[in-house]
Amino acid sequence: MKYRSTSRFPEQISVIGLGCWELSGSNVWQGSNDEDSIKVVHKALKAGINFFDVAPVYGFGHAEEILGRAIEGFPRDKILIATKCGLIWDEHKRIKRCLKPESVFQEIDQSLKRLKTDYVDLYQLHWPDPNTPIEETLDALTKLQKEGKIRYIGLSNFSRDIASKVLPYISSMQGLYNMFERNATSYHSIPLEYRSEKEILPFCERNGLAFFPYSPLMQGILTGKFLENEVFVDVRSANPKLSGEEFKKYIGVVRKLMEIAREIGKPLSQVSINWLLKHEVITSIIAGATNPSHIEENVKALDWEMDDEVYRYIEKIISESGLE
Repeated sequence: MKYRSTSRFPEQISVIGLGCWELSGSNVWQGSNDEDSIKVVHKALKAGINFFDVAPVYGFGHAEEILGRAIEGFPRDKILIATKCGLIWDEHKRIKRCLKPESVFQEIDQSLKRLKTDYVDLYQLHWPDPNTPIEETLDALTKLQKEGKIRYIGLSNFSRDIASKVLPYISSMQGLYNMFERNATSYHSIPLEYRSEKEILPFCERNGLAFFPYSPLMQGILTGKFLENEVFVDVRSANPKLSGEEFKKYIGVVRKLMEIAREIGKPLSQVSINWLLKHEVITSIIAGATNPSHIEENVKALDWEMDDEVYRYIEKIISESGLE
């Protein structure tokens, strides 16, 4: 395993992390079950992965519970747990954004109980809440830091503009980022110039912030395993890019990328991970897995490095495709 760190997040963080959305269960992710999820976490730990990204809303608390069960008995100080706050739900599982201090205080206690720990290493605001001044939320988070319940504060799906206003408080940013989706935040109601890779990534690099890209394989599309009229029956069914003409457009480019992967003798998933690792500002790739073999394949991407010629060729193909 390889590790990276930044001035604002000085821990040694595995460059491949484990995204824990898939720990939510089969009703959220097809092919996911609790027994395999625990095996996935154990496989990740054995491979040297120490960064685990989860959220309360993943499976409505279930993913946090499974992660808590899986890491029980392992040295807590060797594991970096990143969870989130700001997405809450009612008895009908209707989700809304809420970053009010009283809600944040309640959320952290619930997360700690599910995770079976007395602190989390990174506490991230999952999405902006337009009804709560972010300063109020950060006041609450600094109190939690003083109480020892959280160590670092991060933003997920926030613009550079907001991040710059709260820079003294934060250590990291997280955003949607892969070969096809170049916007480092998927918060689409903000202007494009504040959510592109040309804004967020340089901002993180200049200010010593860790950056964690999620959906590095575009929910499986960049593995090359979905090429023909795929009908998703899990959480991916809500992604408009994964159906109809939009899906066909992406798959057309995937076929071209698979030709490159075959030429260099590597799986497309590893090519996609290596493309991300060419960007030194990326601290840890949040890669999900539904079985231990996915962990093994992802980690093998570290056995080789993408050369500049291949990188430029990939950039040419994607640029000419008109995607993003």
